[in-house]
Amino acid sequence: MSRSVRCPPFVTDPALVAVVASVWTYWFIVGAMSWRVRRRTRRLAGVVPEQTLERAMWLVWVPLVVMWMALPMAALHSRAVGLALPAWAGEGGYAVVRGVAGALAVVALVATIECWKRMGRSWRMAVTPGERTELVTTGLYRAIRHPIYALSILLMASTAVVLPTPPMIAVALVHLTLMIIKARNEERHLLATHGDAYAAYLARTGRFLPPLKGARE
Repeated sequence: MSRSVRCPPFVTDPALVAVVASVWTYWFIVGAMSWRVRRRTRRLAGVVPEQTLERAMWLVWVPLVVMWMALPMAALHSRAVGLALPAWAGEGGYAVVRGVAGALAVVALVATIECWKRMGRSWRMAVTPGERTELVTTGLYRAIRHPIYALSILLMASTAVVLPTPPMIAVALVHLTLMIIKARNEERHLLATHGDAYAAYLARTGRFLPPLKGARE
């Protein structure tokens, strides 16, 4: 009597494995950087939100991140409807699309790490009222004001494409909304902190994508 051998996930669904690895690595690094900021400054400022707006966002953001990490991981092992990969998503042309999205997830992670390195000591998880950090304008920051958020959106979009379930799509839509709100909030803070220098930077850059030639924000 023969027994069927179950292939490991990285063989049967490499796109989903790439997403799981990228998302978990992303948030592990964020956690490590937050701990480093806390240890260096001996304050929770810049890690835990102080603004009323960001505190309200935090109530949504924390469970969203948990779901972002948990849903793809659960899909590797679950067959429950709504959690497992839909049958149609693993067939035909969409299977190729999922493969591309899995690769983009890895690209988004690598590019984000490069942006984190450029920010160095200026990186913060949350806006800190009254604190003036260095204005980074090199690399992707030369044309995009929030490349880390743009890449986070790309990573989330890749996750939703690889795992097109209703819960994952809902998480992706909430994530996009939070990114837009947070980016605008940071722009107001940096404009108040850096004044004309940031105003000029606003005029020549795009929020999540490079501006069209000759276009103004």
